Amino acid sequence: MSSDASVEPGTLLVAAPSLLDDNFRRTVVYIIDHRSEGTLGVVLNRPSDVPVDDVLPTWGRHVSEPNSVFVGGPVEQKTALCLAAMRTGELVDGVTGLIGVRGPVALVDLDADPDVLVPKFRGMRVFAGYAGWDLGQLAGEIDRGDWIVVPALPNDVFAPAEEDLWGRVLRRQGMPLALLATHPGDVKAN
Repeated sequence: MSSDASVEPGTLLVAAPSLLDDNFRRTVVYIIDHRSEGTLGVVLNRPSDVPVDDVLPTWGRHVSEPNSVFVGGPVEQKTALCLAAMRTGELVDGVTGLIGVRGPVALVDLDADPDVLVPKFRGMRVFAGYAGWDLGQLAGEIDRGDWIVVPALPNDVFAPAEEDLWGRVLRRQGMPLALLATHPGDVKAN
């Protein structure tokens, strides 16, 4: 069985403390798509200083706080992706402009009419760029110990920017993974 067998849409990749790549250090990546050709996700905990209004004025007032674009990853940073969580009782299936990811979380077509879609959402966030892996690449990184694969909660997608999402996700895994949440950001400063 491949080491990325537990990766599926709606799971999280949590960067191991040993992963020091600037693009992914202490990140939490939400998986949007995982298939034989590769994997696509967005980094949930990298807000930018760019207001969504500046790049997508029709959507800006609808996004969850902070109203900034999040850096979804190093690939195609001029591409915007949007994730939303549906309100209780609202379904993704059959709604034009939405592609279901898992449970209440959906990918939003930013060319759609926000006035039609937004009333169905309890939260949404816009990401510039994404994280992507080719066939076998993610399995290799998991084997090397770069990523910890854990279940996501829908609210992870809209975690407050000031919150330590990386630590929160690790802590809720129980022991021994919860201990990783205490790892200092810079071991030299410890």
